[in-house]
Amino acid sequence: MSEFTPSLRVDEIAGQVRLSLDGFFSADGPTLQEAADELVRKMLVTLLAFRSSGISGLGVVRRPDMELVAFLWEVGEIAAAGGDIRERLFGPSGLAALGLQ
Repeated sequence: MSEFTPSLRVDEIAGQVRLSLDGFFSADGPTLQEAADELVRKMLVTLLAFRSSGISGLGVVRRPDMELVAFLWEVGEIAAAGGDIRERLFGPSGLAALGLQ
């Protein structure tokens, strides 16, 4: 398991909660739980695409950040094994802080 974990950010924008995973994307929802669920959904869709096509599409604009690629691969391995990726995305203390445990 790599030591790298992207930074997680929580903001309120126009009455919505925005949860952002630096280097990837963000997700909005009326509650923190719904924003987290959407972020997990987006990550799973990305992981499926990444695992089926590899990193070939990641370097279109610039050389991919290999730390992010390794993180994606690791989270993809967890998902492929039927595991819950939430702990790897949010960390055990992050889950508690987000009220997701």
